[in-house]
Amino acid sequence: MKSAAALLLSSCGAAAAAAVERASSSNHDRVPTSYESAVLARRVLSLTPLGTLATVFPAADSHSDSNDPSTAENRPDGLGGMPHGLMEYISDCSGEAGLGDDGSPTLLAITIETSFKNAAAGSNVSLAVQWTPPHPPAKRIQRSGDSGFVNKALSYLGLRRIRLGEDEYCGDEDVESVMPTPPTPYSAANLPRFSLLGHVEWIDGGDDRRAGGTVGDALAACFTRVHPDARYWLPGSRVHESHFVRLVVEQIYWIGGFGDRAYIGWIPVDEWRAVTRKEIESVRLPGEKKGWHEWSAAARASGGSRDL
Repeated sequence: MKSAAALLLSSCGAAAAAAVERASSSNHDRVPTSYESAVLARRVLSLTPLGTLATVFPAADSHSDSNDPSTAENRPDGLGGMPHGLMEYISDCSGEAGLGDDGSPTLLAITIETSFKNAAAGSNVSLAVQWTPPHPPAKRIQRSGDSGFVNKALSYLGLRRIRLGEDEYCGDEDVESVMPTPPTPYSAANLPRFSLLGHVEWIDGGDDRRAGGTVGDALAACFTRVHPDARYWLPGSRVHESHFVRLVVEQIYWIGGFGDRAYIGWIPVDEWRAVTRKEIESVRLPGEKKGWHEWSAAARASGGSRDL
């Protein structure tokens, strides 16, 4: 029977290698500040077209949500106070429309959509956004190095490294190891994501799509650059009644990656709003460029000081 140590290491030898790499690495990599994290989050927002918008069903009479047959829902009983989250198109358009580049995401509210009916009924909202790198890492966390210490420790415990494709694991010499192919070519837990909490606010002039510099025209141009198919349901469309709205950010919760190298926690809203476009454009996220190493992703993305 395997010892407790052998069972632990055979389940994931990469953890041992990772621990050694952390211990042997220099201390120049530090956890980013909340403001540096705000800059990274604002860059994620500027590059990410989708998020999960969550609202809460109104407590009173969920069946009488609308007298308009075009927007009515046959809602089941008991939804009052229940959360509701769905994918939503988002875009970072407020700066381009002259509305103040304060990090308020732009959304195209379809009147018939449940999320926006809940918001119109008074629900606060949250928007969950996660960074998806366009390029897979050149070096995975599992392949964190062939440390002699790790190899000796595994040998002492009767274990060995098992290479399956590009990944390495640890196992018992007498056990046939079959590892499934990972569903993603990167560690999602090591990548930035955040949640914006606030309320939806209709944008004055957002429905005015006349050419010539109107707010609605600027929003339509920005939004369809990110979401070309949205041109079919812009304000004034015959397909759906819609309005440009913004999520007024009141709170930000950020997870930059693994907690030993990334900031995890609340970002002050004044820091979120103070981030400049120059700062957003001066940092890079893990996987924006080819050849990145997954283990050092957060450190590479953190940038330097407030003047990034």
